[in-house]
Amino acid sequence: MSDVNRIREALLSKWHSRPMRDDDLLSSGSTLLNLACSGRAAGAFLKGHYYFFCGDSASGKTWIGLTCFAEAALNPNFSEYRFIYDSVEMGALMDIERYFGKAVVERLETPSRSEPYCSRTVQDFYRHLDDVIKLGKPFIYVLDSQDALSSEEEIKTFQKQRTKSIGSYGDAKARYHSGHIRQVLGPLSDLGSILIILNQTRESFDPFESTTYSGGRALLFYATIQLWSKIDSHIVRVVRGKKRELGIISKIRVKKNRLTGKDRTVLVPIYHSFGIDDIGSMVDFLVDENIWTKRGDVITVPDPPLEARRERLIKIFEDRRDELVALVQKVWDEIEQACEVKRKRRYQ
Repeated sequence: MSDVNRIREALLSKWHSRPMRDDDLLSSGSTLLNLACSGRAAGAFLKGHYYFFCGDSASGKTWIGLTCFAEAALNPNFSEYRFIYDSVEMGALMDIERYFGKAVVERLETPSRSEPYCSRTVQDFYRHLDDVIKLGKPFIYVLDSQDALSSEEEIKTFQKQRTKSIGSYGDAKARYHSGHIRQVLGPLSDLGSILIILNQTRESFDPFESTTYSGGRALLFYATIQLWSKIDSHIVRVVRGKKRELGIISKIRVKKNRLTGKDRTVLVPIYHSFGIDDIGSMVDFLVDENIWTKRGDVITVPDPPLEARRERLIKIFEDRRDELVALVQKVWDEIEQACEVKRKRRYQ
């Protein structure tokens, strides 16, 4: 082998790690959730990877999944991406244009142009995903949700049970995911595409874990990030002398994170009539971290000097959002740096 060929072979076999760039990040619609996932306000989900989002019922999974499309529609780095929404549950019946914008309505697609338009079985899902991949165009694919998928084996067994009282029909989805989810990782990376699988939590019989999920271990193992959500509290307002629910505070934990390696938890307010309250959550974060002080209903901002109630402050920063995001990023970085172990590096 010539020296040129030997050098070329060595270069090709060398492992390369590409630095994470803001341009390659897709925002979740929540600055705090972005920071919890990537450490950057710019986005939560890095192009070319698969993400697993498991949560309690009504804890904001679908809202965040659809908000990702809205954020991509605003981001020129995703201008060529297809928006694939595989609504297995057929549960997102809200006015998409009102909450997520006209651009999302124009670009949102089902995974198939023929029946069934959305996946019904786990086999459908991987066939649809393979068809999308084969077109060779980058995409954002949200499966909502994995729990609602059946399997061809389950359907066949159920039909047999209708006429014969034999056995029980177990779920073959876990086995199918185990053999197929890893096969999409390479194509996702090649296309710079993003796959987000939403999943429902279930009660666990494990004394050490209060909740579990369906679909098997492979869904967790191959995910770049695992997100777990639950309702922390309800947002209420007194109207006509009665407490009325306006939304929820979703508590989202980044339990596994291959982007930063950090386990972080954030609170994300989601209003039924508005969606994710990003600015409100940042205001609450700065108050909670004692960057801004609160006395009674009034919040004091030191620089520039400003005093206002929370709702008024939110309206002020709607026109100064970049300034607020920069401050939240700065405070987040300071907290992360304070959590670092300051020792001499063993490996140079």
